[in-house]
Amino acid sequence: MAEGPRILIAGAGIGGLALAQALRHGGLDVAVYERDPTPLTRGQGYRLHIDPNGNAALRSCLPARVLDRIRRTSGVNGDLVAAYTPRLERVTIQIFPGITADEITHVDRETFRKGLLTGLTDVVRFGRTVTGYRITGSGRVRVEFADGGSDEGDLLIGADGVGSAVRRQLLPHATVRDVGLRCIYGRMPIDAGTESLVPEDFHRGFCWVADDDGYGAGFAPVRFRFRPPGASDYLMTTLVATSRRLGLSDEELFGLSPVQLWQIAVRATESWHPVLRQLLAHADPDTFFPIVIRAGERLDPWPSGPVTLLGDAIHTMPPTGGVGANTALQDAATLSGALLAAARGGTSLTEAVAAYERVMLPRGFDTVENSLRMAGQMFAH
Repeated sequence: MAEGPRILIAGAGIGGLALAQALRHGGLDVAVYERDPTPLTRGQGYRLHIDPNGNAALRSCLPARVLDRIRRTSGVNGDLVAAYTPRLERVTIQIFPGITADEITHVDRETFRKGLLTGLTDVVRFGRTVTGYRITGSGRVRVEFADGGSDEGDLLIGADGVGSAVRRQLLPHATVRDVGLRCIYGRMPIDAGTESLVPEDFHRGFCWVADDDGYGAGFAPVRFRFRPPGASDYLMTTLVATSRRLGLSDEELFGLSPVQLWQIAVRATESWHPVLRQLLAHADPDTFFPIVIRAGERLDPWPSGPVTLLGDAIHTMPPTGGVGANTALQDAATLSGALLAAARGGTSLTEAVAAYERVMLPRGFDTVENSLRMAGQMFAH
């Protein structure tokens, strides 16, 4: 499609890259601008759950060779979600039988991002932070960069995450609220010395432990089907609590070193079952970092135009439902389908964006609310 529209994407996260793959494969001119200086991820988490909706979106967006790489470097499939007391007494369990080898149940975030970058080296520009945009007299969009310069296209998609500069300009009234929880991520290497420490259920999927004192901890394995160079199997660990329970302000929490964060997780669980304590004691102290858990507030539709949003940039998702990546992937599949149909002559770009937003907005914010309800259940005490 030599005469098709030019699409600009702010953000090379999961949703932005899946969208770029679909549009590029469909023959459109795409440019992606990412603030990270390299493909290495910032502290955003380690293991991502991929559900049936996410799998369907990946099949829709990705060329076969890219999807094959993602599948080969994903984790060995898990089939369980369970909850426990700090004494390691099982409270609930859900098993998902019949998962086929073609399905992906989880991925390592950094490996996943590298896979999504396959074939996009001439499309993604790292170290370019989009700070804003303006609509030109001809109705096109010109984006501005923090280090100077600009670019112009027919449509801008803000896929630039919770702190989206595109959202701030397009929807200055949009609210992303702090839900009051802080999460400390880390991971324990799974190797010959630690394999036997992992309980049977914890080998199979995501396991949640919560006490009556305001602490919760999640554990989930990543064992690569095919281990990429430099990667190793691990057990993701997360400690979740309120700032008040941690006894630290955000300034204090985010000023701590990884080792100090690891020590917080170890101390917080010192009265738990010895098996659980060992998982944190054997974690790699250098892998720990904190995040603030936030959620987007539901918005009414706005007039559609040459700028739209995708993923956490619009419906910021708490991680409690394990669906943030999947919802961003669904956004990418819905938007790419509408844009490619428009490029083939079916509709205008504005009509395509409007059709996407009619689906994306209720779906995204319904999912946010479901994730918040799950957070309430996980912290029922």
